[in-house]
Amino acid sequence: RLSGAVLVGTDFTDANLRGADLSGADLSEAILWDADLSGARLTGARLGGAFLTGARYDSSTLFPEGFDPASEGMTRSDCD
Repeated sequence: RLSGAVLVGTDFTDANLRGADLSGADLSEAILWDADLSGARLTGARLGGAFLTGARYDSSTLFPEGFDPASEGMTRSDCD
């Protein structure tokens, strides 16, 4: 549970963050290359400058309002 945490610039490369509560966290400039964010809660999270290429998400991943994971290079890991 990392809701509201300040994680600016943290390296989460290849991290298993499945189901993690990152709501309201500051992930500015965090490195999330190839991280698994399936089912993670990112509502209200700050993702400015985050490196998200190859990070995986699914239909249950919750993003901040207006956030487009595909345009950030993220990969959807389910088919529904």
